[in-house]
Amino acid sequence: MPVARVVVDVMLKPEILDPQGKAVQGALGRLGFEGVTSVRQGKRFEIELAGPATPEAVAEIERAASTLLANPVIEDFTIHVESGAEV
Repeated sequence: MPVARVVVDVMLKPEILDPQGKAVQGALGRLGFEGVTSVRQGKRFEIELAGPATPEAVAEIERAASTLLANPVIEDFTIHVESGAEV
């Protein structure tokens, strides 16, 4: 049975300060990496399903993301099925 992988990317909302991103941005400049104007730090969750990534299964992942994986007050999230996984 094929395994589907659903990816949930969680990022701070644009209006929320990101001290880790700012620290990385500063470090990149000090290390000689030029032209970096912004860095935002986030989280990535790779979730493997026992079966195909049906619309119902993806909806369940979305529900999990909004209740456990992300804090909707300060974070946004996106969900996508990795290519090669069944839909």
